[in-house]
Amino acid sequence: MHNVLVTGSNGQLGSELKDISLEYSEGFCFHFVDRSGLNLSDADEVDRFLEEKKIQSIVNTAAYTAVDLAESESEKAYEGNASIPKILAGLSSQHGIGFIHFSTDFVFDGTSSVPYKEEVSKSPISVYGKTKSEGEDFVLSANSDATIIRTSWVYSKYGKNFLKTIFRLSAERPELNVIFDQVGTPTWAHDLAGVCMGFLVKPTPGIFHYSNEGVASWYDFAKEIVEISKNKSLVLPIETKDYPTPAKRPHYSILNKSKIKASLGISIPHWKDSLRECMKSLNGA
Repeated sequence: MHNVLVTGSNGQLGSELKDISLEYSEGFCFHFVDRSGLNLSDADEVDRFLEEKKIQSIVNTAAYTAVDLAESESEKAYEGNASIPKILAGLSSQHGIGFIHFSTDFVFDGTSSVPYKEEVSKSPISVYGKTKSEGEDFVLSANSDATIIRTSWVYSKYGKNFLKTIFRLSAERPELNVIFDQVGTPTWAHDLAGVCMGFLVKPTPGIFHYSNEGVASWYDFAKEIVEISKNKSLVLPIETKDYPTPAKRPHYSILNKSKIKASLGISIPHWKDSLRECMKSLNGA
C-alpha cells in the first residue's frame, strides 16, 4: 500500500482528490490533512507525521489563493505559497519520497500571443504570482525529482470559485458585467485531480501545464454557466479597466499542454464539456 499525504484537504482540489481517491483504494492509502490537522509551517511536526504514517508521496494542494488580498497580505501569501512548499519539498527529498506541487498561470505576465510552454521565462505581475513563482523555485531547488503542475481558472462544486459565484448571481440579478479582455482556460478540479493521480501512478519529475482544452474569456465562461443553468440573467462584456482590482491579472494565460499529454498519454476534455459535467452536481443545473 502506497501512503500518500494530501495537504489542503478542504480546498477545491483537495476535495476532488478525496472523491477520486476512492477509485484507487486498492493501491493507495490517502492521508488528507487541513491546517487544523497538521501545521505545515512546522517542519518538525511534518517530519514526525511523515515517519509515523510511513508516507511515500506528498501531494501539496495547500496554497494561499486570495489573489487580491495577497496585495495587502504579502507575508501570509509568501508563507502559504513559498515557505511551506520549500519545507515540504525539502522533507520529501530528505525522506526520498515523491512530491507533487501545484502552481498557476499567474507566474506569467500575460503578454504572450501563443500558449505558454513550460520553459518560457516567468514574469509574474502580482504578489500572488510572485509568491507562487518563488514557491516553484524553492521546490525544484530542494527536490529535483519533484513534479510541478501549473494550471488555470480552477473551479469545482466545492469551495468559492467563479462558477459558483456566477451561478448564484445569475439567479439573483437581471444583468452581470463580466470581463472579456482576459483570456485563458477554465479547469475543472475533478479533471486536475485525475491528472494528479496519473503522476502518482507514474511519477515524472519536472514542470507540466494542465488546463482543460479550448480558450475562453471570463465573459465566455460566464455566458456558458448562465446558459447551462437556464438562469435568465443577461451577461454583458466589460473591459478590465472597467473593473479595477488590487492585483493585476494576466490578459493572456493559455497554457500549452503538449508535454503533459505526451508524458501521461492522456486526452484532455474541452472546458465546455467539463463545465457541463460539473454543473450536474449544482442545484438546479
